[in-house]
Amino acid sequence: MAQGMASNRNRSASAQEARKVMVVADPTRESAGALQYALAHAVIEQDELILLHVENPSSWRHTISTFLKMPSLGSSTTASLDLGGGGAAADGEGFDFLEEMKHACRVSQPKMKVRVMKVETDGRDKASTILSQSKTHGVDVVVIGQKRNITSALLGYKRPAGGSMKGVKAIDTAEYLIQNSSCTCVSVQRKGQNGGFVLNSKTHRNFWLLA
Repeated sequence: MAQGMASNRNRSASAQEARKVMVVADPTRESAGALQYALAHAVIEQDELILLHVENPSSWRHTISTFLKMPSLGSSTTASLDLGGGGAAADGEGFDFLEEMKHACRVSQPKMKVRVMKVETDGRDKASTILSQSKTHGVDVVVIGQKRNITSALLGYKRPAGGSMKGVKAIDTAEYLIQNSSCTCVSVQRKGQNGGFVLNSKTHRNFWLLA
C-alpha cells in the first residue's frame, strides 16, 4: 500500500510496536466498511482497536432507524453482523450494533484488545469530539467511513478559527478529521462486497485498494 496509509503490510507482531487504532462506529454502511478495512488491513493482533461511537443525545431515534438498515460485515476476514429481527429496537438504546462490531473484531483478531467507547457530543460537533477523544487516548490511527461526493472529493477542510466546526456549512466529518487530526486519519469508502476500498488521507487521495 502507498506509504503513509494505515496498513499492516510489512508489520509483524514480533517486529513492530503495538498501535492504537480507532474506528468511528456508527450504525451505517460506511462504518461497517471502515471496520472491514481496519480488520483486514490496518491492525495486527498486538494492536488495540477502539470502537468509538459519538452520540448526539437528541438524535437517538435517528440512530435506531439507521441501525436497522446497517449491512453485514461478512467477508473472508470478518464475522457477519446478524441484524435479524432484534438489534437496537430490542433494547431501546441503539447500541447493540457496537456489540455486533466488537464480535466481528473478536472473530477476525481473537488475541487483539478491543475496547468500546460511547461518548456524547456534550454541546460540541461530532468531528471535534472525535479529535478530542483520539488525543486523550493516544490514538495512532483513526479510521472513518465516508460517503463521497464531489465537494468532499475535491476540497480539503482546515480547522476554522476557534477550533470548532460550528457555523461552517457543508463540512464533511471525515475530511475535517483528515486535515486536522494530529495522527494518521484514513477515510474509507467500500466499493461493493468485492470491489475493494477507496481510501483518502492527508497525503493520498482516492487510493484504490482491492479486496
